[in-house]
Amino acid sequence: MIDALFAGGAIERATHLRASSAAMLDDEGARVLPFWRGKPLISDGPRLAWLGAGDGALSGAREAPVFLGMAPDGPRFALDLSHLEGPESEPGFLDPATLPLGDHGIFRELRGLMSDLDAAAAGDAATAKGVLEWHRSHPCCARCGKPTMMEDGGWRRGCGACGAKHFPRTDPVVIMLILHGDRVLLGRQAAWPEGMYSLLAGFMEPGETIEDAVRRETLEEAGVPVGPVRYLCSQPWPFPSSLMLGCAGLALDAAIHRADEELQDALWAPKAEVAASLRGEPGRFTAARKGAVARAILEAWVAGEVEEF
Repeated sequence: MIDALFAGGAIERATHLRASSAAMLDDEGARVLPFWRGKPLISDGPRLAWLGAGDGALSGAREAPVFLGMAPDGPRFALDLSHLEGPESEPGFLDPATLPLGDHGIFRELRGLMSDLDAAAAGDAATAKGVLEWHRSHPCCARCGKPTMMEDGGWRRGCGACGAKHFPRTDPVVIMLILHGDRVLLGRQAAWPEGMYSLLAGFMEPGETIEDAVRRETLEEAGVPVGPVRYLCSQPWPFPSSLMLGCAGLALDAAIHRADEELQDALWAPKAEVAASLRGEPGRFTAARKGAVARAILEAWVAGEVEEF
């Protein structure tokens, strides 16, 4: 079994309580995790900085908190504080913009600290970030264009004009361990940190199976035809709202013909070279970041935990 970060959390979703969750903000044990531009509030540790529901630092939010569910000591919510003024965000692989919230902590990019959080906290943060980012990017009705309102504890938006109901979306993405003998196909995007290579990945299209998506994306990006495909694992990836579907595929040909401009480069890497990169040894490339499902899959392959074709 391949363990992926963000897969799970400590909070019980308690979906049956969502409709009445607003009243739980008055509970003594209620805690709120604030976000700013998709970045959670982090205290020393690092740890997620959960604040009391009545904390004045949470004032001014444009929408109500989202009910995440129940922890052993009380209800848990997430709140978007993106109205707060702060430094400009920078496009790229990792946005360095941060913002302190009094003495409670600092809003930090989740992608940059994901491997430093414990697994349960990372899973809870992924859920919170995913649903809050959906609210931020879907303020209006997709049917009539009118503004919508948060409903069902934040797990639905309703349109008062036409009555349409909208739910948080998750975009499926295939990420694939494409093998040819003892070699794996790795690719690189120009926006990634220098020298970093990872597994190929791409969004699924309507009417497509997971297996077909693996074959199409590999052929589009690297020109490599793929035969048998097997599912390996999955990982919620809240950047902004994907579900990574990890698969292994058998390459039918080793010739690389890059036609997709998304990839800056692609190469075949022997298992021994991948193992060295995972250990941090210098070489042709650096491995995928800790916390990414690509790294978890590569680690499992190097350890002999992926069944051969």
